[in-house]
Amino acid sequence: MDKGKIVALEDRIPKLKEQRRRKANKRLIFLLFLFFTMIAVVAYVQSPLSHVQKITVSGNELLPTEEIIKITDITSETNIWSIKKQDIVSKLQDLHEIRKAEVKMNWPNSISIKIEERKRVAYVERDNAFFPVMENGNILMDRKVSGLPTNAPILFDFKEGDILQEMIAGLDELPDAILNSISEIHYTPKKTDKYHISLFMNDGFEVSATLRSFTEKMVHYPSIISQLDPDTKGIIDLEVGSYFKAYETEVEETEVENEKGEG
Repeated sequence: MDKGKIVALEDRIPKLKEQRRRKANKRLIFLLFLFFTMIAVVAYVQSPLSHVQKITVSGNELLPTEEIIKITDITSETNIWSIKKQDIVSKLQDLHEIRKAEVKMNWPNSISIKIEERKRVAYVERDNAFFPVMENGNILMDRKVSGLPTNAPILFDFKEGDILQEMIAGLDELPDAILNSISEIHYTPKKTDKYHISLFMNDGFEVSATLRSFTEKMVHYPSIISQLDPDTKGIIDLEVGSYFKAYETEVEETEVENEKGEG
């Protein structure tokens, strides 16, 4: 053997002892770190620091923030570690107003809730009170609005049933710009057409239509009124074809085109 590579045992022992000492120190430091971390976690979980201190809610317009928080059953005494996100999501999505809910934990002690509400397409009038009607056709009878709503059309003389459902489905298909231009819709059936409706627009025009062709014809409303004198108000008849009859000269009718789309 090459004598230059031979290391005496008495020379290796101090090095082995030093290596073992270093390994032992590292192991001790790791165990101490783990021990104190566990102590800190246990102390945090059992202390008020782990109780929910703040809840933020976003995306809600129809539902008050306080009501959403109440539904979650989370209070300042709730331990953040005990919260089951899916349970909260299920509770919120059981409401007719909510399409989707997301719950996020923000450590150490806050929660954020993101709400996606269903579209409110109209209000229905009942005994001089107004109730929101959602895109799925549900009337929220527990959400009475005492004042006159201005953010969606108001439906008058509609009873629950197929006519109302068809009306809601038609409104839901309209572009928001046209939906927001409608002030009131009255159910005004005729002997010849039980689906007849009368619309009163925010720009002062009146529309006579039938539910059977309401949506496909109302999408052309911007094009129709662009051909009319804005100072001469009257009735736009969309039942058969498209005609305009001024209030002052209810005898004369003007045919208007609706093939140009919304432009």
